[in-house]
Amino acid sequence: MTTVETIDRNKQDVGGAPAEGRITDEAVANARSMIGLQLRPEGPYLQDATTDTLRNFCNGIGDLNPLYRELEYGRNTRFGIQVGHPMFPMAFGWVGRTRWGLPGVHGFYAGNDWELFRHIRPGDRISAIERVVGVEEKESKFSGRLVLQYVEATYVNQHGELVARALGTCTRHERKAARDAGKYKDITPYEYTPEEFEKLDDAILREEERMRGSNVRYWEDVREGEQLDPIVRGPLSLMDTMGFLVGCGRGHTHGVVFKAAMKHPGHFFRNPEAGGGIEYTGIGHHRESTAKEVGVPGVYDYGPQRSSWMCSLVTNWMGDAAFLKRIRTEMRRFNTMGDSTWCKGRVSRKYIKDGHALVDLEIWGENQRGEVTTPGLATVILPSRDPQIQVSFDGANLDLDLPVVR
Repeated sequence: MTTVETIDRNKQDVGGAPAEGRITDEAVANARSMIGLQLRPEGPYLQDATTDTLRNFCNGIGDLNPLYRELEYGRNTRFGIQVGHPMFPMAFGWVGRTRWGLPGVHGFYAGNDWELFRHIRPGDRISAIERVVGVEEKESKFSGRLVLQYVEATYVNQHGELVARALGTCTRHERKAARDAGKYKDITPYEYTPEEFEKLDDAILREEERMRGSNVRYWEDVREGEQLDPIVRGPLSLMDTMGFLVGCGRGHTHGVVFKAAMKHPGHFFRNPEAGGGIEYTGIGHHRESTAKEVGVPGVYDYGPQRSSWMCSLVTNWMGDAAFLKRIRTEMRRFNTMGDSTWCKGRVSRKYIKDGHALVDLEIWGENQRGEVTTPGLATVILPSRDPQIQVSFDGANLDLDLPVVR
């Protein structure tokens, strides 16, 4: 088939609404046959780390930490330069995106699990290899039969040094099944009281003063069970979701979108609300009608965005002298427009491994209704007063021996 014939066929496959693919035994088997294959990495979007791209990513996630934003601040730290927010590799491409298998079946970002090895600095150029590592079937109240897909991304810098390794997870749901199940049909926009707004405003305005920053947090001073100072993101607005796209360097328009639709017609549709203009099925993050087409009560946040908020909770607490070695977050409930996410945590364990002083954290995101939306965990390398514990500038010499799928 010629290129012109392929394009003509794919034009016909771009319908006037998101495709209604089915989860069949054959589709699942085809997805499983891809395990072990290396994918074309999404993007890259932001591959080069500069003072501007590092700061702009922070703008997109609402992170105010000067270590990740200001060149001059970084020059006066132990690193001698600004360093990137630990989740900056996400700007290369969102790990776990639904770009393979199960055509026409809607995908949601379900979370990721990062093991970090080195800081990213201005002048670094990031490359990545993604590979399919797992497919799993489950049942859910949201849509009945669902499929979990696992992708591993390995990030290196221009020197070939390992920067990070991430396991990304997405869930695939039949759109009609999710609509029919109506799990979230009774959820209505939340109405805040003046007192609740006051609490939100106070937490936002006081976040910077609660950052550990240059005040070294020593391993010996940490106690199991102690609480982390919470941070809040919200109430979620269109400014927040659009700002995240800008922070990640993402933005496809006009012919760029059209050509992508011709390659992957099942992921795009001609939206009547846009006069028949082509939109990606993920436009539900910005259009309520499309969100409801896939069973979500309204416009909702980006999962990688929420994962980054949870990371900021930890980096605010640990301070400049520590290194975030691992962070895992899971998206358990939708975070829709007007919702707030209170990021919270506690110290669950402290121990020594391979000459490193480590602290494990239990972390979670909780909405204004008191529902846990985002459970997770983290591991931090802290400085120690014990001269037998080695000094660490990063986590390159520590491997947590994590299984590939976990």
